[in-house]
Amino acid sequence: MTYPRLAFALVLSVTALSACGNEGDTRAVDPAASDSPSATSPGAAPTPVPDGQVRTHGLVTVLDAGEGPELCLGAIAESYPPQCGGPALVDFDFGDVGAETASGVTWGQYSVTGTYDGTTFTVTDSIPAALYDAMAEPEAGGLEPACDDAVATDAEMATPEDLDATLAAASALPTYATAWLSNGTISVAVTEDPEGAEAELRKTWGGLLCVTTVERTDVELNVINQALQVALGDQLLTSGSTSPDSLDAQVVFDDGSIQEWADGTWGEGLVRISSALEPVSS
Repeated sequence: MTYPRLAFALVLSVTALSACGNEGDTRAVDPAASDSPSATSPGAAPTPVPDGQVRTHGLVTVLDAGEGPELCLGAIAESYPPQCGGPALVDFDFGDVGAETASGVTWGQYSVTGTYDGTTFTVTDSIPAALYDAMAEPEAGGLEPACDDAVATDAEMATPEDLDATLAAASALPTYATAWLSNGTISVAVTEDPEGAEAELRKTWGGLLCVTTVERTDVELNVINQALQVALGDQLLTSGSTSPDSLDAQVVFDDGSIQEWADGTWGEGLVRISSALEPVSS
């Protein structure tokens, strides 16, 4: 089965940002792609299978569209009823609370524990959301400013038109990597010469500005992300850039071997792997 995949990096062109002209957690990417980096065909990724019981990380959706319940670990279409897919569940019961049914589809939110053989999840325990006792997890936020000491130099040079002009100027920098707007601050990442970049951007922007350096551009990260998706296949649930110089990817299960493979392929820390299923502590 092919599970839904969601790339969770919000990547917009300078033109798209110009259309907004206001604050938000948005990023600008140079629309003129540079030459693709090398080493974009990684070797085969490992496919670890847990040797004991595992559980979902908090509540997840369980859905039965008529062919048996599935554990939805990836993207969920916001329709009614919802649409999603994942490993088939064995010995699962929706119970008397927590499930909805519409148009022949039954679904609900559950914390699920059991064993996983790489294809099928055999349930030993499930707790519906209504009975799940856990501290609320914080919502994932957008990109933060690249520095916490950004300063403004001229409040009159911080109009929406100035913002558009500055983002356009940033994308034209010879060392430009990426840019984003958050908490009233324009953050621009370059591969070298941040002082020169800031001096150039101050010609059009007097508001809060932070210029930082990164090793890779968004173009390079996008190429690596595409290679990552091909290499991991159905193991991959989500992948994308949530920080200026790295990729985050969630897989169904990782015992550390996928992270080790990613570090050996692209360098330590560039791709950060998380696991949707976690071992149950003894």
